[in-house]
Amino acid sequence: MSGKTDRKFDVIIAGAGPAGTSAAIRLASSGVGVLLAEQKKFPRPKLCGEFISPECDVHFKQLGVGNRVGESGAVFLGETIFYSARGYSVAVPSNWFGASALGLSRARMDDILLQRAREVGVTVLEETQVVAPLFEGSRVCGARLKSGTEAAEYRAEIIIDATGRARALARRVRRVGKPDTRSRPTLLAFKAHLRNADVSKQTCEIYFYPGGYGGISSIEDDLSNLCFIAPAKDVRLCGSDPEKVIREVVWKNSRAAKTLASARVESSWLGVSLEGFGRRDAVPAEGLLVAGDAAAFIDPFTGSGILMALEAGKLVAETILDHLPGLMVHDDFKSLENHYRVAYAGTFNTRLRVCALLRTAAFVPGLAGAAILFFSANERLRKRLAISTRPEHLLD
Repeated sequence: MSGKTDRKFDVIIAGAGPAGTSAAIRLASSGVGVLLAEQKKFPRPKLCGEFISPECDVHFKQLGVGNRVGESGAVFLGETIFYSARGYSVAVPSNWFGASALGLSRARMDDILLQRAREVGVTVLEETQVVAPLFEGSRVCGARLKSGTEAAEYRAEIIIDATGRARALARRVRRVGKPDTRSRPTLLAFKAHLRNADVSKQTCEIYFYPGGYGGISSIEDDLSNLCFIAPAKDVRLCGSDPEKVIREVVWKNSRAAKTLASARVESSWLGVSLEGFGRRDAVPAEGLLVAGDAAAFIDPFTGSGILMALEAGKLVAETILDHLPGLMVHDDFKSLENHYRVAYAGTFNTRLRVCALLRTAAFVPGLAGAAILFFSANERLRKRLAISTRPEHLLD
């Protein structure tokens, strides 16, 4: 591989979440020159359910951080219990996916991964904002980055947008060709760390209520992570106060009201608007690949968001490793583009379709309650549905 000069790399990755950082670790470990640009300074809080599915353990070991995650203070989560607004419940054991799940803050998990990226030779730029993509004709060939008041242009054979739902590069590419047609978000999500919530340390609880759902589970330092989604109109009626939203909206679920009655907030609230769920184009422009939430945002109630990010990091890294030598010689991006699109669809489309169907019930309390009652009576179907939101090999 060509390695790097001061501003020329084999691969530039924007975003140091689990998708971007895991891709960077895998690429750099194979001798690829990688620049990883991150807008924030780590460790930093991140809006997330902070539920680490058991299948993530394989990825952590491959990335060389298995022991560090195990020694991080993460809490073992043995089951997830889903509650309807009227209090009906159904449980999904974590061992259906191989072992116990983990509860660990994104601040701690992401920092572990970023430290590993530095160790394997990734050039990391924190507090660095993506200003715009660079083009050679119609091909993305780099990015203009800004740190403080200083801006510079960096070039690479391949660029990866792993900036999450912000899609910092992909959105700017789209605007070059056509106007931005984003609609006003109809959902808002909030997250905070709590103390004294009445929830078992080994259990993740998911609550359904009119127009949304939320969840709570234990993380390190005797804290719980609460993350919930509510209709934007209801949030506005509550003056955009997340604690009032909890009282007026989330507590329409009787179990949520009981669990959260004595809890107190131990962190700042984080909030974000949600434009939607599901797939985006995995290759929005020649030379540009997307991974993680930038490529597909899966419904948080599945508990598989972090897993999908790690899978996407592996997939995009393996695709690049298979094609980068030929790309640098022949300058032919088409083969890589086609391979990545097909591989991405084959890896994620089935579970995203399943989640789209489940979403219909999740936002309607009556349907959610009926589904919980139905699946609570049939463990075989419940297990089949649960693992259909995970990698297909679990269905074998």
